[in-house]
Amino acid sequence: MHGKRAERARHALRATRTDLYHALLTANWGVLFGLLAAAYVVFNLVFAVLYRLQDGSILNAKPGSFMDAFFFSVQTMATIGYGDMHPATLYANLLVTVEVLLGLTGFALATGLIFARFSRPTARIMFSRYAAVTIHDGQRMLMFRAANQRRNRILEARASLMLVQNEWTKEGTVMRRFYDLKLTRSHNPTFALTWTVMHPIDGESPLKGVTDESLKEREAEIVASLSGTDESFSQTIHARHGYDADHIRWGWRFADIIGRTPEGRVTIDYDKFHDMEKGGG
Repeated sequence: MHGKRAERARHALRATRTDLYHALLTANWGVLFGLLAAAYVVFNLVFAVLYRLQDGSILNAKPGSFMDAFFFSVQTMATIGYGDMHPATLYANLLVTVEVLLGLTGFALATGLIFARFSRPTARIMFSRYAAVTIHDGQRMLMFRAANQRRNRILEARASLMLVQNEWTKEGTVMRRFYDLKLTRSHNPTFALTWTVMHPIDGESPLKGVTDESLKEREAEIVASLSGTDESFSQTIHARHGYDADHIRWGWRFADIIGRTPEGRVTIDYDKFHDMEKGGG
């Protein structure tokens, strides 16, 4: 049994390593441009070596000059064609043909990858640093805050909350269990500023009787998810955040961040977005 699990783990690791497109799509911009630059340099170095295999293959290049061969490869790959150097033999022309084909393919792949990263829908949703367990309207609640950091609306926004924790079967096996947590309001037609998401800890709640110590013992995590349609791009966006036991405050409540201007307009003080106050059961 252990051998099969280990084999599945190795297979999953190999699949992750070979998913090059996903790795490049999710890498940060610095890593991506570093990899593209390295591939560009290596590509031209390889072809510079191939051009140097035949003396006199590049007209007007300095005899024995590797740098001329390298920069001729750069001009060929980018189809710049300054005209000072050009292929002089059949061998060089064949190499130019292959390099231009591979270069155009590489530029197309790089362009598609960068466009995919720019066009990928992203959510600028900020979650409160902590979740709170407190009394609200006479009912014990688990709650957290979310805010839309863009100056637009997220249409038909939906929130979900899930308890994830370790449990032991009768055979003594540890399993990771998932429980949906019912929300007082899971739908927000126009999520523009902030949204306090609340789960009532009632008789039907999976959190009934749960304490800070029991959450830590079960390595529990509260997973919050938000999705909706970005008003500006008409694309579906998703955001996710997790609260482990160390990021759930019992008996605390969120500070008030709603105010009004002298003209009567509602304002949000985002400087206090993560602020909490002691109080509540």
